[in-house]
Amino acid sequence: MSVIVAPPGLSNVVVTDTRVGDVRGDEGFYQYRQYSAIELARTMSFEKVWYLFVYGELPDASELAEFVTLTRSLRAIPDELGSLLRTVALAGPERQLLAGLRTVLSAFAATRQITPMWDAGPDQRIADSLAVSAVTPTILSALFRIRAGEDPVDPRDDLSVAENWLYSLTGVEPAAEQARAVEQYMIATIDHGFNASTFTGRVIASTGADVISAVCGAIGAFSGPLHGGAPDRALDALDEIRENGDAKDWARVQLAQRSRIMGFGHAVYRTRDPRSEMLRDIALSLGGPLVDFAVEVENDVVSVLAEAYPDRNLYANVEFYAGVVMDRCGVPRQMFTPTFAVSRVVGWCANILEQAEDRKIIRPIARYVGPPVA
Repeated sequence: MSVIVAPPGLSNVVVTDTRVGDVRGDEGFYQYRQYSAIELARTMSFEKVWYLFVYGELPDASELAEFVTLTRSLRAIPDELGSLLRTVALAGPERQLLAGLRTVLSAFAATRQITPMWDAGPDQRIADSLAVSAVTPTILSALFRIRAGEDPVDPRDDLSVAENWLYSLTGVEPAAEQARAVEQYMIATIDHGFNASTFTGRVIASTGADVISAVCGAIGAFSGPLHGGAPDRALDALDEIRENGDAKDWARVQLAQRSRIMGFGHAVYRTRDPRSEMLRDIALSLGGPLVDFAVEVENDVVSVLAEAYPDRNLYANVEFYAGVVMDRCGVPRQMFTPTFAVSRVVGWCANILEQAEDRKIIRPIARYVGPPVA
C-alpha cells in the first residue's frame, strides 16, 4: 500500500470535489456556487443566498416567498426544551454560548426524531438542515438573554433573518441601516472553503450520521479562538491598544512575545481579505470614533507586520472589522462569535448535505512516532 504523507494542517491538500464554493487566496476572491460571494453580500438578501446554498440557484419571487414562509415557521424552540434551555444558559463562562448551543441542539434533534443521513432521502436531509439553521439563532439569543436575567424574545415571522437576530438580542426592532450592515456581514460569512469547522462537519457526515450531529461537531471546531472565536478578541485588542496609546508599539510587543495578533493575517489569503474590505466600507458608512480608531490601528499594525515579515502580505482579516461593525450595530461583544455561527450554520449544512451524497467514509491514517513495541 502506497502512503501519502500530507503537510501539517493538510495545507493545500485537495480532499474532495465540491459545488458549494471556492476560495482563491492568491486573488483575494471567493465564491458561493457560481457567484462572487462579496457581490452577493452587496446586492442580495440573506434569505436569497440561503436558498442558493440549499438548492444551487437563486430563487424567483414565488420560490423566495415560499422559502421565507417555511424557514420563518421553523424558528421557534420546542416547548419541551424550556427547562433545559434555562439550565444550559446559566452554566459555564459568559462567552461560551456555543457550548450551550451544542447541548440544546442535541436535545432539539431528539424532539424532531432526526434520522441518520444514511437512512434519509434528500428531501428529509434538506428539511433537517433548514430546521437546524432556522432554530440556531433563536437558541443562541435565548441563551444570551436568560444569562443576562431577561426572558427570551419570541421570534417574529415578519422580520428577516438579520432583523430578527438583532430584535431577539435586544427586544427592539433594529434600524434598517443596522440590520442591513449585519445582514451583509452574515452573507459574507456563510461559507469559506474547507476551513476546520466545515471539514469537521463533512467528516461526521461521511459516517452517515444525522445532520445535527454533523453541525454540532462543526460548532465544536468553530468555537476555537483560531477559528470562529476571533471577532470579540479582535475588539479586545483594540481596547488594549487604546489603553497602551500606540498601536505600533503594541504590535511590536505582541510579535516579540510571539503572541498572535487577532484580526490580522489569514491562512488562505495572500492579498487583502475581500470580506475585510467590504466590512471596512460598511464600518465607514456607519461612522463613529471606534471606526476611525480601527482604521488608524489597521494601518499601523499592517506597517509593523510589513517590517517584521517583508516577504509576506499580512493584512486585516474578516474578524477585525466584523467586531467593529457588530459593535456599531448594538450586538453585545459576547455575541460576536454567535452571530458568525448564525450565518455559518447555513454553509455547514450545504457542505454536510453534499458530503452525504458520497457513501464513502473519510478515513485517513496517522504515522506512529511513539516508542517501539517492547
